[in-house]
Amino acid sequence: MGRRGPAPTPTHLLKLRGSTLATRKREAREVKPPSGPPDPPAWLDADARAAWDELLPMLEGMGVLTRVDGRALSRYCHLWARWRKAEAFIAERGEMYPIKDDDGQVKCFQQWPQVAIAHRLAQQLTRLEQEFGMTPSARARLQLTPQGQEKPSGKTRFFNVG
Repeated sequence: MGRRGPAPTPTHLLKLRGSTLATRKREAREVKPPSGPPDPPAWLDADARAAWDELLPMLEGMGVLTRVDGRALSRYCHLWARWRKAEAFIAERGEMYPIKDDDGQVKCFQQWPQVAIAHRLAQQLTRLEQEFGMTPSARARLQLTPQGQEKPSGKTRFFNVG
């Protein structure tokens, strides 16, 4: 089942807007896992490795990357490289090519397969970007309860004490 409701607005944007929601203790629950960079897999091609080298410091700086995330990050980089190749093909040849009849007259236009491939890859990339917190709303969704703090129970769960 998908997530319900609109995506939460990031706390720093709420503060900029002067919203009272920003004063609540949202920041204490935002995810800040310990960093630990994963090793790049040997099978990444040059384009995917370049994406890996570019993203790794940024994700590590955000604190959303651990050694366990290596496979997902390598998958993202691999998809990114494939998407770039499909987009380069489209930029070079356009989105359509003519279909001609036996007389050499243009009968209709057909979409290159790379257009559908690029679209599908873009959707997969977007999903992985959300998982890594590479969009503002995705970063706002990454939350946790601070260690040593229990979740409130009973009636106190309805009040923001603190």
